[in-house]
Amino acid sequence: MKRIPMTLRGAEKLREELDYLKNVRRPEIIKNISEAREHGDLKENAEYHAAREQQGFCEGRIQEIESKLSNAHIIDISKLTTDDKIVFGATVGVENLDTTHRQTYSIVGDDEANLKEHMISINSPIARGLIGHKEGDIVRINTPKGKVRYKILQVKYC
Repeated sequence: MKRIPMTLRGAEKLREELDYLKNVRRPEIIKNISEAREHGDLKENAEYHAAREQQGFCEGRIQEIESKLSNAHIIDISKLTTDDKIVFGATVGVENLDTTHRQTYSIVGDDEANLKEHMISINSPIARGLIGHKEGDIVRINTPKGKVRYKILQVKYC
């Protein structure tokens, strides 16, 4: 399996979720299954079937997180030599030169991406177009809506 790029923060979030699922959620579900069994006939016991379904989702998510963490390539941006170029983990301020709209993005791994928090995947068109460029550069990026010109206003490595 190929290595999955991930920031330190992203790996920590996954570890926290894994800890919660294993030490809080899993015991809750086991308790719910046990209580539902006590109600009798399992064929028509909706509580039992719902708890078993929750157990399946929980166990699947545990396996998924463990797999991601075992294949993670955790990148500590503070230890990278960047030569002031945009790299994985950088936070970039850009201006759309067609609309003058300004936006700041953090370039993160696929699992960490969350557009509402302005965190974009390293595999997104914008991130791929920004990687390797420097502050002040103007880049043309192929997006689903066509080519867009961006000016790189600021690059931070945090």
